[in-house]
Amino acid sequence: MRLSRRTTITLAAVVLVTGIAGSGVPAGALDPPPGVTDLTHDLDRILGDSRLAPARAGVVVRDSDTGEELYSLDAGKLFAPASNTKLLTSAAALDTLGPDYRFTTQVLATPKAGKAVVGDLVLKGTGDPTMLAADYDALAAQVAAAGVKVVTGRLVADDTWFDDVRLGTDWAWDDEPYYYAGQISALTAAPDTDYDAGSVIVSVSPGDAPGKPAKVTTTPETDYVTIVNRATTGAETDVAVVREHGGNTVVVSGTVADEYDEWVAVWDPTLYAASLFRRGLAAHGVRVLGPTARGAAPAGAAAVASHESMPLSRLLTPFLKLSNNMHAEILTKAMGRKAAGQGTWDAGLAVTTAFARANGVQTLRLRDGSGLSRVDALTPTGITSLLRAVRGKPWFRTWYDALPVAGVPDRMVGGTLRSRMQGTPAAGNVHAKTGSLTGVSALSGYVTAADGEPLVFSVVTNGFLASSTKDIEDAIAVRLARFSRAAAVDTADTTPALRSAASGGADLECSWRKPAAC
Repeated sequence: MRLSRRTTITLAAVVLVTGIAGSGVPAGALDPPPGVTDLTHDLDRILGDSRLAPARAGVVVRDSDTGEELYSLDAGKLFAPASNTKLLTSAAALDTLGPDYRFTTQVLATPKAGKAVVGDLVLKGTGDPTMLAADYDALAAQVAAAGVKVVTGRLVADDTWFDDVRLGTDWAWDDEPYYYAGQISALTAAPDTDYDAGSVIVSVSPGDAPGKPAKVTTTPETDYVTIVNRATTGAETDVAVVREHGGNTVVVSGTVADEYDEWVAVWDPTLYAASLFRRGLAAHGVRVLGPTARGAAPAGAAAVASHESMPLSRLLTPFLKLSNNMHAEILTKAMGRKAAGQGTWDAGLAVTTAFARANGVQTLRLRDGSGLSRVDALTPTGITSLLRAVRGKPWFRTWYDALPVAGVPDRMVGGTLRSRMQGTPAAGNVHAKTGSLTGVSALSGYVTAADGEPLVFSVVTNGFLASSTKDIEDAIAVRLARFSRAAAVDTADTTPALRSAASGGADLECSWRKPAAC
């Protein structure tokens, strides 16, 4: 039987109708304020949606200052959290690595002999997910500026800062070609400033006339992927862009009437990054006589060029606003490298788990940093405990500001909530992390009630058959924005379509779809 907060309050009212014998407490003295009773009634009504009948829902609402629980449904049960996992990963990364943490990419070599490097030139990475083709070109320009004209040996790609396990445990095999499940490496590259590490953008546009071959280009321009173009110019756009498993052949088929972009994960981002750097070296007049190889920098090699990423405090914005899976996994391995000297998922997840437990999350299971694994498990109580605990951290404001903000159209403010709850008291108020997998949805974060009371909340649904339950999350968040302990509120319009009609297929997370999703 589902025992809701409303049931608990009703039972308490029965006990109190005659008072508490011998206590001196009059009947009704412990009744909850009318606003709390009304909130319980409304949340029960929202969660009575028929779409949840075959599903599981976990909900917790608490005063973020006192921890008082205002509503609870299956609060201590484990749920697949999807991208709500990133709440733990991002907070642990800030605490472990620090807001000023930067990734470093270096070019190393043995001492020069005149204008030549006699030996190998080494490109060494530490996982920077923000490296663009332009950054590798800038590194190449530094090498040329140092007077190097020729490298007699190889170009060596050193990705040993992390291990060589590229894909997360439990990730679905058929997600592997897509950018949201890109391979993790200490050397990688992103195609644009969303920083989807380890991917390229394949752009398909109409050809010269109907029936003629479509035009296909990539961003960045690269020959690391091989395009097989079977697409033609047509009256409508119905394009498939598929990378074959185990390699970098991308087959483009279908018809195109307007430009179409697809983000595609590359096979082996280490060599992808090396290919961009090698292209930059050639553009700046540096010849590498040997092939590209994978290996570790030799002892005694000196830095010829280097690049530092933006600090973690800035990286949090594209990470959390756009729910970037690769950032979560790279930060997980970076934490493992710092804490245990091992850039592995096991080492990094041990750090996140210890941080979570130290901050109120007692029941959990983590298999990755992003929530792409369906074996990840958190409780709504644990999530709200974390939300309360981190308010005292010195980096809290940076983290809070990086969360998506409901109803704010600016993509780097509203993020995955930009088209949700617009025109309601939740807009500009709710700061929360979304989460989406097929049959899994979550929304957890902060909201200020109508009387100024700060609240934390977590709503997680698993096992539903509908296309989405995000309007249920939105209705709960809007109701919390209207909450006042003192009196009931008019909630007649708390369950309309709270999502922008322009959001299209907005039942999916931004980390699952491109380009204009959020």
